[in-house]
Amino acid sequence: MSRSQLRFAIELSILLTTGVSAASAQAPTRCNSAASASISHLTLPGNPFTPLPSPDGCWIFVTLARPNPTAEGGVAVVSRSDVKLALVRTFPLTGGPTGAVLTHDGKLLIVTTGPAVAFLDVARLESGKGAPVLGYLDFGKPVASIFANVTRDDRYLFVSLERAFGIAVIDLDKARKTGFDITAVVGVIPTGNSPIALTFSTDERWLYTTSQAAPAALKWPVACKPEGQPTAAPNHPLGAILIVDVERAKTDPEHSVAAAVAAGCNPVRLALSPDGNVLYATARGDYELRAYDTRKLLADSAHALLGRVPVGTAPVGIAVFDSGGKLS
Repeated sequence: MSRSQLRFAIELSILLTTGVSAASAQAPTRCNSAASASISHLTLPGNPFTPLPSPDGCWIFVTLARPNPTAEGGVAVVSRSDVKLALVRTFPLTGGPTGAVLTHDGKLLIVTTGPAVAFLDVARLESGKGAPVLGYLDFGKPVASIFANVTRDDRYLFVSLERAFGIAVIDLDKARKTGFDITAVVGVIPTGNSPIALTFSTDERWLYTTSQAAPAALKWPVACKPEGQPTAAPNHPLGAILIVDVERAKTDPEHSVAAAVAAGCNPVRLALSPDGNVLYATARGDYELRAYDTRKLLADSAHALLGRVPVGTAPVGIAVFDSGGKLS
């Protein structure tokens, strides 16, 4: 089993054994009740990257990353009935699909594809009737869009751009009205190398993101070695968790970073505890999981780190489940 397949199996098991989280407020049905098996496997025609449940728990949309530069990526539509999974259909996408997010009204699936962001109609994905791809917002250069997240009012979209050292802020209303034209981009939040995670605080006042190497403007000392080369000399600074002021980012992205907190070597993904008081980060270059007190990230950043746990080689994905009692 490849690393991407293993990650998908773990994430999928969390969705199944806990009941689909997005449907937890609804009465249990044959779609969203918890599965009895702790791990479920489903063969998909590609490299699974991100699984997302529909609001009612009856569907799971899975982005399929390209296994090689010449292959075709896409989105797999998986039905969930009587806690059983079935691949119903797949839809191709240009570029290399990776991250994805559903708008809170459940109508739009947004997928990062490398040079662009794809927008898909959820009803058409589920029914198979009509072309689901509504359009692409193309950045026009190799920015490597990797993850996306959307504000709870579905007004603003944030997209991490690994190769562009920034996070694009997109006016989603304008994007829809203009046919997903590049003019819907409000601006770019500056970060260091390879921003990835996009996690909102529980009150959505802050957006937490990672940068595998701190922004050059911070002038942090070079302290991290090339990944997988333990005997090599350090060649880049510590990575950072950046705290972004969401309201300011909507109008002035360039000046919206409120603070930067050291997060070890090559931090990549983030997950928030249910109460919003603990932020977990995977430090890929240090082979560890870190926990931070969100109440101190701005007020007392030097003492925000709660603890570190060694977790093996190059950790990436992370999820919080079982009411915050477990991490995966």
